[in-house]
Amino acid sequence: METGPEGVDPLRAHTALSLLADGRWWTLADLVRETATPRRSIEAILADLSLERSKDRFRPTPEQRKDLTARLDAHRPFTPADPVEHLLAQHTETIERLGDLIAHAPRGRHALDHVSATPETVVRRALLLGARFWLPGTRLLCVGDHDLTSLAVAMIHPHVETTVVDIDERILAYIDATAGDLGLNVHTRWADLRLGLPPSTREYADLAITDPPYTPDGVGLFVARAIEGLRDPAQGRILLAYGASDRTPALALKVQNALSDLNLVSEAIYPDFNRYFGAEAIGSAADLYILRPTTKSVPAATARAERFSAAIYTQGPQSIESHTTLGLTAQGLADLSPNVLVGDWPKDILPGVPRVRLTTWLAKPYAATLRHVAIALPAGLEPALLRVLLATRADHVRVFLAEPTEPPAILDHVYDIASKGPVLDAVRRPPEHDPERRLLRTLMDRAHGKVANAWRDALIKLDPALTKRQARALVAEAAPWSENTTLLELPAHRLQSLPEAARTTICPG
Repeated sequence: METGPEGVDPLRAHTALSLLADGRWWTLADLVRETATPRRSIEAILADLSLERSKDRFRPTPEQRKDLTARLDAHRPFTPADPVEHLLAQHTETIERLGDLIAHAPRGRHALDHVSATPETVVRRALLLGARFWLPGTRLLCVGDHDLTSLAVAMIHPHVETTVVDIDERILAYIDATAGDLGLNVHTRWADLRLGLPPSTREYADLAITDPPYTPDGVGLFVARAIEGLRDPAQGRILLAYGASDRTPALALKVQNALSDLNLVSEAIYPDFNRYFGAEAIGSAADLYILRPTTKSVPAATARAERFSAAIYTQGPQSIESHTTLGLTAQGLADLSPNVLVGDWPKDILPGVPRVRLTTWLAKPYAATLRHVAIALPAGLEPALLRVLLATRADHVRVFLAEPTEPPAILDHVYDIASKGPVLDAVRRPPEHDPERRLLRTLMDRAHGKVANAWRDALIKLDPALTKRQARALVAEAAPWSENTTLLELPAHRLQSLPEAARTTICPG
């Protein structure tokens, strides 16, 4: 056999043929994942063989096995040394536990390009962190974590403090519940990374890890946010999982150019380090990059994160192929007379009215007092509706969405909300007089401030006999998750628990 279907680089094809020669039954997905070979390449190999089949499984006939063995004897592939494979035997219980956690985790969302990594992969990521870096006292930022890498790191390195930022509320709730049950040092924050990194995670971590959408803008944006999350970029590192089919080198080049634009040094690239349940187009595998920022990386990340497209995914309304418009018109604002327009509005609509970017709106309170605000929320950013409304202090807010969206019930404490198709009107409720409602309303009206501080001050205002230490202790007991975070970055399950937690601090016990 001179060359295989892979041309002058036949290792993966030979590996596939070698596995088939062993005579075991295989499924297409298993052979793809085991060899890290794109599905189309495996299909091309199998097309030349008349295999014995049983439902979705296949294997060579005895005659084919004999022929394959003879042809491969001079070209039997070998596996290059793996940096942490020799450590896996010491962590079989952790792998089994993570396998169960991954199996019971919320199902991945295609619109967010979710594909689950294998339990062995997330354990190997944790082991590589320990093998390459000094971890005692360090902080790890997981920029997205559908794979549950945070839990693997916390199990193997309990002295590491880990924070997860993710847009998927289900994943954040699952990680919080699991970390609580197992006593793991993991915290969660909600974020749509197109709108910014949560304040509590900026300049927070020593290390960051991300497995982003595999578009150039997706990789560039997630890595840029990871850079912003490092407290000392000169010493920090970013671990990036990225995979592309060997049939599409141009796509891989675009991604590597995006990394180059961020002025990052690739200290190491481990081929096919990450394995997945799915993603067969890229061989159910991705390389692992270890990236080191330079002095130019932080300004590049700040500048480029502002310019990355909102369409960073490969599927759904946020994909690079999607072109959904909001139908913004001046007529839609005739009865509102907004004091400010938030989001991306056409220049010819109310040209004299001030405009604010969504990222700025969420980052800090608007300086002027406002009565009426109009907000354009593009397709795919509907999960940000809750935070956008909490960040607004106006009497009347009109939000233009790409499709009708049900507002979360927690907003009923602040707004009377009415919807007409994709247009939502939120009118601020009058001040509350009941102590419990006053407390909750105070917290929700100060969404940009630190929750624990606002809570402490509100309790003292309700009961001047309380000292700051006493009020702080009440908050810490009722809501330990409120420390060092703003309301805007709390996951939805924490916001939903806020009314009951607030009630217990007014009437402890």
